[in-house]
Amino acid sequence: MGRILVADDEHNVRSSFEKLLGKRGHEVLTASRAEAVLPILEEGAPDLVIMDIRTPGLSGLEVLETLRQSHPKMPVIMMTGFGDMEAAVRATRLGAFDYHVKPFDPAEMLRSVEAALESGRLMRESVAVNPSDPQATDDALIGRSPRMQEVYKAIGKVADTDATVLIRGETGTGKELVARAVYQYSRRSERPLVVLNCTAIPETLLESELFGYEKGAFTGAASRRIGKFEQADGGTIFLDEIGDVPLGVQAKILRVLQERSFERLGGHQTISVDVRVIAATNRKLEKAIAEGRFREDLYHRLNVFTVKLPPLRERGEDLASLAAYFLARFARQLDVERPVLTEGAMRALKSHAWLGNVRELEHCIHRVVISTKGYPIQPDDILRALEVEGAPSAPELGGTDEEKLRALVVKHLQRSQGAATHTSFLEAADKLLVAEALRLTGGNQTRAAKLLGLTRPTLQAKMQKHSLRMGTAAPTD
Repeated sequence: MGRILVADDEHNVRSSFEKLLGKRGHEVLTASRAEAVLPILEEGAPDLVIMDIRTPGLSGLEVLETLRQSHPKMPVIMMTGFGDMEAAVRATRLGAFDYHVKPFDPAEMLRSVEAALESGRLMRESVAVNPSDPQATDDALIGRSPRMQEVYKAIGKVADTDATVLIRGETGTGKELVARAVYQYSRRSERPLVVLNCTAIPETLLESELFGYEKGAFTGAASRRIGKFEQADGGTIFLDEIGDVPLGVQAKILRVLQERSFERLGGHQTISVDVRVIAATNRKLEKAIAEGRFREDLYHRLNVFTVKLPPLRERGEDLASLAAYFLARFARQLDVERPVLTEGAMRALKSHAWLGNVRELEHCIHRVVISTKGYPIQPDDILRALEVEGAPSAPELGGTDEEKLRALVVKHLQRSQGAATHTSFLEAADKLLVAEALRLTGGNQTRAAKLLGLTRPTLQAKMQKHSLRMGTAAPTD
């Protein structure tokens, strides 16, 4: 939970924030003037500042300008009336995380608050690169294998440049950690880091999220909004899962990389920005280019410098140190004795395929520490955490795989003849493939899509077509 400072001259606004944010477990500090923000920050910096543009004394904009010098990584959300829209846009260019028009929508404000808190955390909390004492930090790139040494060297070479960076690797290999490490060692480390997961935004909203929009650009566009590229001006933008961006949006990203300019949705004014772009993908972009799903010119613009993260199965010598790191981290967070990992438990870890890579290992160790509460970890603890124990096995059928499939086809032809015979079998097989992939991955859509060789949107379309309930699936990576 966060510590949030709200500055507004209206008592009812301050009271509303105390109730709204207090229900979410946040600690709320209040001030009736924006100028009171600066001395409060000197006493102990909160995690987020929310203030009105117009308050008695110094304006919110004047305070924001000073605050950006003394606390450059402090996220700030501004509030404004419709008459202050130009001031709100200026606030964003000065480094405000977001702005809201009064009276604001509580749900929208809460989403903005959570995003701002996360953005502040990502900027403030450093990523240790191959630390000598990995147990002393919560965010670290761990491993001494030759493959990871190459990753560390790459970060060191590119960080202090303005070169565009493309981070490639399977889901769960740590691409966001690499992006944050590049940012924190860069010359832009005191400027904003704006993070956007391109798959987390609906395709219809992604363009406006990246580039902003003008009032009246579409139904519901009641006021001008600033996009992520404009918000990141002078700093860095991290575009996660760039391989899933629609072709139309790819063209606008290409223009930003080429010309450092764009127009807001529905606007005609050219906006110039100075932004460093870091992008990441788990897709095979070369294949996507061949299939017409990714622009070759954008690929070459992104591929100025590439950092390739190896999957966990190709750096098995790092498994023990990663497990030790996560054991220490979660024992510290849960305030329990660091449990001992028995030899049998280590063998269970080493025998697992780790389709989810380091993230899957992290989640596994977290579950184990919660369940064992400091006691020695046994093989069964690992199996339960991996959700392997008790998993249904494949049906026992005799013969080769081809013979099994032929028997199923013969049975189908004996039961069904006519125009729908071919289609019904293929649809049944398609549904079974998707259902079994979801079962084998515990409902994880990202891993199921990877297992099937599909994009996640394609998998979700098939789930909807075959009435496979998405609500039963576990959270995606």
